[in-house]
Amino acid sequence: MKKIAVVGYGVIGKRVANAINLQDDMKLSGVCDIISDWRIQNAVRKNYNIYAATQDAVDKMKSEGISVEGDLIELLKMSDLVIDCTPKKIAAQNVAIYKEKNIKFILQGGEKHETTGHSFSAESNYESAININATRVVSCNTTSILRTLTALKRANFLESARGTLLRRATDPWESHLGGIMNTMVPEKDIPSHQGPDAKSVDPELDVVTAAVKIPETLSHMHYWNVKLKKKVSKDEVLDAFKTSTRIKMIRYDQGLVSNNTIKEMFLDMGRPWGDMYEVALWEDMLKVQGDELFYAYVVDNQAIVIPETIDAIRALTGLEKNAQDSILKTNRTLGVLQN
Repeated sequence: MKKIAVVGYGVIGKRVANAINLQDDMKLSGVCDIISDWRIQNAVRKNYNIYAATQDAVDKMKSEGISVEGDLIELLKMSDLVIDCTPKKIAAQNVAIYKEKNIKFILQGGEKHETTGHSFSAESNYESAININATRVVSCNTTSILRTLTALKRANFLESARGTLLRRATDPWESHLGGIMNTMVPEKDIPSHQGPDAKSVDPELDVVTAAVKIPETLSHMHYWNVKLKKKVSKDEVLDAFKTSTRIKMIRYDQGLVSNNTIKEMFLDMGRPWGDMYEVALWEDMLKVQGDELFYAYVVDNQAIVIPETIDAIRALTGLEKNAQDSILKTNRTLGVLQN
């Protein structure tokens, strides 16, 4: 039983904490943040141990009636590993503390690969993370890229891949603060950062991405054009994708015609927050023409990295040496079912 600390109780942090509590080989030692509003108060209602990142945060939390167990350093002392889910660049600043306290740590995809020297995706490079000191779970978009392209690579179908990403403008709960309306904003650089990020996990991938920010908040959508190594059928491609337990085949002709209808399906399934941990890939939209493959899928930017983070905990702490065993265990606890 490993004791896991979560620093940053936001969109990702609250989901990671919830997922840790579903496992039988790890325990949430506490959550740490600077906030004292409804978000951390919900953590109190869940009986999590609350820690404050700064003295000002301690004072503010106590003024709001929140029982504070201690500060960040005290939380690290009683933990075997820390997952930093703080906003971009703050986690990189915390690395010096984690190294000084000699504690293993996991960062999220907003940080650069160089911050940890290792980037993680469970189906691609689990074994390389076993018993190391730090890793970075790659971003939601990069996770989806690696899942789908790794499945094609396993089948020896993948020659090269070119993808266009339609990216949500902001997180749903922050749509009143920012985002865009009545416009689309292309990323200036091609490739966009997701392609090189995928290569930080698997340098052998020949992948180029382009990205456009669009005025919605529910999810991302990807369109992919893949050059195949050999002539294969659509059924063979679908069978390759089905070797990943974290790619869910969906059908346009079953009413799953948009990201909002897909979200509604997962809400009806009873997932917490309606989370979709899988890549939702349209099997009836997928086409093979000669040596080219075309497909599209939807990515839940708030949820897809949660199972990856749980697997990363097992790898870094040595709880599980076999990638597939960890993946299946995580899937089972989160309710991810094979197609």
